[in-house]
Amino acid sequence: MAGSVIRRMKLGSQGLEVSAQGLGCMGMSSAYGSPKPDEEMIALIHHSINSGITFLDTSDVYGPYTNEILLGKAVKGKREKVELASKFGNIILDGKWEIRGDPAYVKAACEASLKRLEVDCIDLYYQHRIDTQVPIEVTMAELKKLVEEGKIKYIGLSEASASTIRRAHAVHPITAVQLEWSLWSRDAEEDVIPTCRELGIGIVAYSPLGRGFLSSGPKLLETLLEDDRRKIHPRFQPENVEHNKLIFKRINEISTRKGCTPAQLALAWVHHQGSDVCPIPGTTKIENFNQNIGALSVKLMPEEMAELESLASGVKGERHPSAARTWKNSDTPDPSTWNGQ
Repeated sequence: MAGSVIRRMKLGSQGLEVSAQGLGCMGMSSAYGSPKPDEEMIALIHHSINSGITFLDTSDVYGPYTNEILLGKAVKGKREKVELASKFGNIILDGKWEIRGDPAYVKAACEASLKRLEVDCIDLYYQHRIDTQVPIEVTMAELKKLVEEGKIKYIGLSEASASTIRRAHAVHPITAVQLEWSLWSRDAEEDVIPTCRELGIGIVAYSPLGRGFLSSGPKLLETLLEDDRRKIHPRFQPENVEHNKLIFKRINEISTRKGCTPAQLALAWVHHQGSDVCPIPGTTKIENFNQNIGALSVKLMPEEMAELESLASGVKGERHPSAARTWKNSDTPDPSTWNGQ
């Protein structure tokens, strides 16, 4: 596949240009079972770059740390061909989840990510989850410094509420907001996505394939390893799967009619949300990667979009095991209350 096949898009209003689809790299190192062999994942990343998918998404918490190290190896000698996105703010210590956005941590996390990635600058640096103890203005002031120092080019937020996005954007322009958006995760459409559009902020859709369910359906659950985090997701629990598999059945029927795969149909739906949206499906297999690229050429008519949306509105189960780590609970204190602790 020639790189020219994949269209490019402007992400946000600050000048960042990326491939119209990205590659989510989390599953290569964590969350979905044991880490995959480095040499296989590096070959996949090289294939991605050669195919024209150059927007690579990682985070310090993936592994933790090992995914950034993997990407650092993979982009060596290819740095100018890729747009690297990483994140900070999520820490797992002794099995406990902590979120930090205080200035000292922001600076230290960025320095550590630069070392692991073996780069001088990260193209897009997100706050992975919002620290509700620290005013967003305080976190953003430190991120703004990192831009001024040339350590990051653009600032992003992930799972941030509309009010948090507005307050952050007032300190320094936000280039992109990463959020879960797919046929079965549409809660951000009410408030968050309109706010991004009003402010000229790009939208990066993670889990556009419903963590694999929209591509594989219930058979996915038969292949999950014991340490796969999806086992604790509400939508994958037996009482919800019985219902949710009906949604997959309909997606499968429509994709058969369209002459594409269910994954391509679900991804195409995200692409059809607008030219400001970049989905970042993750995979560890080259054949699945190639299939995902095919979504860019699937055209959906308005009536097909409506049909998909009507069937997907009935999903059962929360999209995340802990709503406390989503945009619904991401408001931060007033900056006047911050005492620097």
